[in-house]
Amino acid sequence: MGAVNVTIRVDEETKREFDAFCENVGMNITTALNMYIKSVLRTRQLPFPITDIKPSEQTDARKSLKQAFKAAQEQSVKNGTDKMTMEEIDAEIAAYRSEKRQKQC
Repeated sequence: MGAVNVTIRVDEETKREFDAFCENVGMNITTALNMYIKSVLRTRQLPFPITDIKPSEQTDARKSLKQAFKAAQEQSVKNGTDKMTMEEIDAEIAAYRSEKRQKQC
């Protein structure tokens, strides 16, 4: 049976970290993913649990999220950040990251 290409999308840092891991254990990404696929087909299950939460837990989680969101909104009003644009938020995050990097050097 001939080989076919499979294309997946992952963020650049994840790919770089996974590539380094594979290299450290003596394989490439293609080999690692082929091993994963063959393991799934052999065992007929994923090598990690996939779960869903119970409806009652969903209700509790939604309630908690709503409370957290409301608290965050109230805090943003207190901080004066509730009217910030996405560009302003992005600029603030970039400035914080830059400052953090400079402190690490």
